[in-house]
Amino acid sequence: QVQLVESGGGLVQPGGSLRLSCAASGSISSINYMAWYRQAPGMQRESVAIITSGGTANYADSVKGRCTISRDNAKSTVFLQMTSLNPEDTGVYYCKVRVNGYVYWGQGTQVTVSS
Repeated sequence: QVQLVESGGGLVQPGGSLRLSCAASGSISSINYMAWYRQAPGMQRESVAIITSGGTANYADSVKGRCTISRDNAKSTVFLQMTSLNPEDTGVYYCKVRVNGYVYWGQGTQVTVSS
């Protein structure tokens, strides 16, 4: 009954910025952590950022200083603001949210940074 809908991906120039959004909808009683993962072609999915229910954020070393994860609890939405993008940031970005004690994944949104 819970689903995650992502938006904000697209094609950007090196050095550009994007803001990804992931909104949870359905019957929601509680939300724990919210996180972002990404997967490049032929590569394993890797963690990008996570924000706890208390608002504490952690980032992968590869994006630290260039990304900011935030959440709007009233709208059950998590954001990922990305700046200074480079081609290595290219991939499909997925949100993962623990809702009502269960983990849900978004459908993924493509981010392409051209060189």
